[in-house]
Amino acid sequence: MAAQKLTRGRLIQIIILMIILISAFTWRTVTYESKMTTKAQTNICNLNTNACSFNKNKLIVTLLSKKPQANTPIELYIQNSDINNVDINPSALVSGITMNMGILPITFTRKNNGWLGKFMVPQCTHNEMSWNIDIKIKDNIYSSKFTVTK
Repeated sequence: MAAQKLTRGRLIQIIILMIILISAFTWRTVTYESKMTTKAQTNICNLNTNACSFNKNKLIVTLLSKKPQANTPIELYIQNSDINNVDINPSALVSGITMNMGILPITFTRKNNGWLGKFMVPQCTHNEMSWNIDIKIKDNIYSSKFTVTK
């Protein structure tokens, strides 16, 4: 592409475009509101070995399939023993640790005094694949991990 002469009209066009970009950047920076979420548990609990207790044992997360396998339904149960906080309405995301396999959402349904989530993880090239679950309840995130075999 050949260089073109900078004319007065092109210079004005560049200046106007820069003013628009700077004002849009400034407006977005000033009006940005960050939503705070905190990691409630720093140690990641292993769901393959036992249930995970969070929030001083008021929240218990259990993987109902003790030996989860790829391409088969896996059930995650969240039990809330805090009677004052019955409606916790959790959401969760599953992501691969050993290999990036994308992010899988878990939808929960109310069951007895807890929540039941059903999901399925894809098969990996490894014989065993480690996965991370980030469970979001209100503004807290509780992390757990589990391992899936082929």
